[in-house]
Amino acid sequence: MRPRAASAASTQKHLTGMKDLTKYRNIGIFAHVDAGKTTTTERILKLTGRIHKMGEVHDGAATTDFMEQEQERGITIQSAATTCFWKDYQFNVIDTPGHVDFTIEVYRSLKVLDGGVGVFCASGGVEPQSETNWRYADDSGVARIIYVNKMDRIGANFYRVVDQVKSILGAKPLVMVLPIGEETGFIGIVDLLTRQSYIWDDTGKPENFSIGEIPAGMEDKVEQFRADLIETAVEMDDEVMGKYLDGHEPDIDTIKRCIRRGTIDLKFFPTYCGSAFKNKGVQNVLDAVIDYLPCPTEVKPQPEVDLEGNPTGEFAIVDASKPFRGLAFKIMDDKYGALTFTRIYSGTIKKGMTVLNTFTGKTERVSRMVEMHANDRTEIESAQAGDIIAIIGLKNVHTGHTLCDKNHPATLEPMVFPDPVISIAVASKDKANAEKLSVAIGKMVQEDPSFRVETDEETNELILKGMGELHLDIKIDILKRTHKVEVEVGAPQVAYRETITKAVADSYTHKKQSGGSGQYAKIDYIIEPLEANSGFVFESAVVGGNVPKEYIPAVEKGFKTSIRKGPLAGYPCLDFKVTLKDGGFHAVDSSSIAFEIAAKAAYRQTMQKCAPQILEPIMKIDVFTPEAQVGDVIGDLNRRRGMIKEQMSTHGGIRVKVEAPLSAMFGYIGDLRTMTSGRGQFSMEFSHYAPCPRNIAEEVIAKAKEREEALRK
Repeated sequence: MRPRAASAASTQKHLTGMKDLTKYRNIGIFAHVDAGKTTTTERILKLTGRIHKMGEVHDGAATTDFMEQEQERGITIQSAATTCFWKDYQFNVIDTPGHVDFTIEVYRSLKVLDGGVGVFCASGGVEPQSETNWRYADDSGVARIIYVNKMDRIGANFYRVVDQVKSILGAKPLVMVLPIGEETGFIGIVDLLTRQSYIWDDTGKPENFSIGEIPAGMEDKVEQFRADLIETAVEMDDEVMGKYLDGHEPDIDTIKRCIRRGTIDLKFFPTYCGSAFKNKGVQNVLDAVIDYLPCPTEVKPQPEVDLEGNPTGEFAIVDASKPFRGLAFKIMDDKYGALTFTRIYSGTIKKGMTVLNTFTGKTERVSRMVEMHANDRTEIESAQAGDIIAIIGLKNVHTGHTLCDKNHPATLEPMVFPDPVISIAVASKDKANAEKLSVAIGKMVQEDPSFRVETDEETNELILKGMGELHLDIKIDILKRTHKVEVEVGAPQVAYRETITKAVADSYTHKKQSGGSGQYAKIDYIIEPLEANSGFVFESAVVGGNVPKEYIPAVEKGFKTSIRKGPLAGYPCLDFKVTLKDGGFHAVDSSSIAFEIAAKAAYRQTMQKCAPQILEPIMKIDVFTPEAQVGDVIGDLNRRRGMIKEQMSTHGGIRVKVEAPLSAMFGYIGDLRTMTSGRGQFSMEFSHYAPCPRNIAEEVIAKAKEREEALRK
């Protein structure tokens, strides 16, 4: 939970000449695919007039979806940053992707935001990616308001979505408005605090609304929800609650103050509704951002860590007069060079200033800074704590790096990114493309921390690794169209792992004598399995100096470098412990190299004896299917070795939650669409590793042996 700052206003008093941080809102907009968050962002930009550039947002071409791949597929891939103003307040808005393969974009955006708007579809309700995004926001301690969008859609039901927020997300929605009508009859909302109605006409223009009385027949419902709202709000202040229990209803400003406190403390989430596409109800959300979401000084300061990642107990205080601290949360390459999106946590940064990257230990000069509006930009001379800006031309900065005052170095808490679960091999079609491919891949890795690239040491193939089929599909598309690189693409490969199931005590002696000084190292050790997610653990239990202390790190290094290749099929080995029990050395012939070689040979000798097994990635899958086809869909999932975890009815169909191995899910979207006549949808994210069935493991091992044979030939 985020503690409140004592007084945002008081923090500002000594910042003479600086911007008023109480009038800043750094917010993100996030939701499931197709809940309408990009449309909501577009409407916000229209309503706020985009600062001085009103009228440049064209209908049918989302400003924040500026990649070709986004416009074609109708999805957001990159998080896009934009700055706008509403009632003298500056909003730094980030529109994030909804597709599960790009959740890394949501995660890193939430990491640098102070507040968020969770957009939910009034007919689809709380969908799979909504749950993931909500979990990320909870982990990051980000205050949120809820906007139930698409109230004009067939099947829209505001009250059902409110119930789903409670039951599925385990959150407490604080209903602030009630809809007037639903589906095609949706015309406006009732503001519960003021007891006023906002009704829009049919022109579709956001400014064409009238404020009036509560519509006939809604009075009882309004009073019921209003009483719930006030009772929840006054719980945030003992004095106000005492007066309320004595029969004195607080004034609206006092109620708003209580709601703000509860929202920032994550006690509840103010909930609104409307139709962004029809321009109904968006103004109320903008007002709520000002009224209830925190300014930069009202959230917990970022903790600072040392170079090993351990907390120092210091914090980056949001104050323009403190030393400069900024977190690079996104790298984007365009025709002008690399853009480093940076959230400034403390201090001030100016054009021409030299900053330190604590990860690389090198300094970089800030030659140009811009305030972004999607892919448009405005040059700026300086920026301060609370700002989100893009710096142009930094050479060696990656996502998660800290930029700081070189005279007052500090590292902010870094971001942690998940490991990829799927890979493909790519090769340039000719020598002319090879160099372009290398440059393009370098830029793409800088931009996306969940996208990894490595070269297979045996085949010399370039291996791209990502979070799902769509993720890698988009990357190949970007290579071909954005970077104009022609590549040949191999079939997707699953990122299998290996582990052991039996403990074995063993011994190995490395002895080599071939003229001159020899090599000698003897180690006695135990290799034993650990619980899942334990990783590799090394421990020395040597007593009496049979293995001198200076050689023990070499033994650990030998085992540690060997785990990249498991004993069965050459996949990385997980979750086991090596305990060095004893050994022997020679006064002349022993060395660190000898003990490292002994450990590597011991690994190869003993892991085969430890009953090794193949592990496969298991995915958490959420499938939507029309009710008529649910039997076919479940039958197909069973054939894919899926384990059904839950079924639940939703508007228009059934949601099936299932866990299934990634290897069985390739090409699933095509089969699902065929079974459901195009109406089925699914999302998939990594869950955990689990042992392969014997027949699958044998296939994986056989393919690995085939690869080795092919390489030998």
